[in-house]
Amino acid sequence: MTTRSAKADDAELITRHRVAMFRDMGNAPDAILDEMARHFLPWVRQKLAEGKYAGWITSDGEHPIASAGLLILDWAPHFLDPACGERGYILNVFVEPKHRGHGLAKSLTKECMDEARRRGIGVVVLHASKKGQPVYEKLGFKMSNEMMYVTPPAESIGTQ
Repeated sequence: MTTRSAKADDAELITRHRVAMFRDMGNAPDAILDEMARHFLPWVRQKLAEGKYAGWITSDGEHPIASAGLLILDWAPHFLDPACGERGYILNVFVEPKHRGHGLAKSLTKECMDEARRRGIGVVVLHASKKGQPVYEKLGFKMSNEMMYVTPPAESIGTQ
């Protein structure tokens, strides 16, 4: 198995893995995931080209079997990292089902963490699935006090 950095050409693979990740979690209907993919593909291609999304892909021979990304966010300096104006956000950690349980998610997450460190970013966050939570806890991630508000679909109609 080999792991390499993602390039803009990998946007379609990253998009497929993102959709598969959410499908595995059972969070959204296929129609919503399809719409998300249509918008995510050009977005991730652009972020890869800008260097705002750093990704890694692990392959077994020619077949990509796992991937993960680190999104670099502009963020106000914070008491946890008072001199930095950025924050890392790990996303799209996905391993093909038959390759799970071999440490690939852990390895890819560490790649993301190492990249944040190389960039001088001291705060890295992520949202964990139930399956992923133990992996991230072993790497030192802690639960936080973050809350989220999502605009209900009826309110968002006509705002696009």
